[in-house]
Amino acid sequence: MELKKNILLEACVETLDQALLAQKRGANRVEICSHLDLDGLTPSDNLVKNCIKNLSIPIKVMVRPRKGNFVYSKNELLNIQQKIMYYKSLGIVEVVFGVLTKENEVDIDEVHKLAETAYPMKVTFHKAIDKTKNLFSALEKIKTIPEVNSILTSGGKSNAKDGHKIIQRMIDLAEDKIKIIAAGGITDQNFEELHNMIGAKEYHGKRIVGHLT
Repeated sequence: MELKKNILLEACVETLDQALLAQKRGANRVEICSHLDLDGLTPSDNLVKNCIKNLSIPIKVMVRPRKGNFVYSKNELLNIQQKIMYYKSLGIVEVVFGVLTKENEVDIDEVHKLAETAYPMKVTFHKAIDKTKNLFSALEKIKTIPEVNSILTSGGKSNAKDGHKIIQRMIDLAEDKIKIIAAGGITDQNFEELHNMIGAKEYHGKRIVGHLT
């Protein structure tokens, strides 16, 4: 489709078969996770290595040690840091994580430390931003961390359609300093409608290039 020519489609996958099918169907990038039913957790090392061996498109890896909130203990933060270092040793190009304070604000210090650990890998701050009290304020904080390249968001809503006005505003505030990746219920069936509403350059979803099972 001509509409998708200059748009990046990122497929969220949890198996090698899904990743290969996403690539075949035209996904420009995959994000590897486990437990998409829990909004994505850190995948197995074997899955990551198999995707590296078999895919030709860029790979991002989710680093989220458990379900639930994004307020992490020192041990959990150490786990995230160690995973980031491991993925860097494998040659992964980008990691995905997010850390919040108990007040549900962006934990700027911890995110900065982890982003510096990840460098020169790219970093996406994931949908933890949708749990913050003020997405625009959170965006401005994240923009101060040069190692963070993009933010994944549904505009604080359950899906991109409901959050489209906020996502649009975030794209304006990002000012090309950071990419805003629209997410939340975006599929091959509603992509054109949502793109016309949002106007993002990058989109993310489990069914962004159709069902993968």
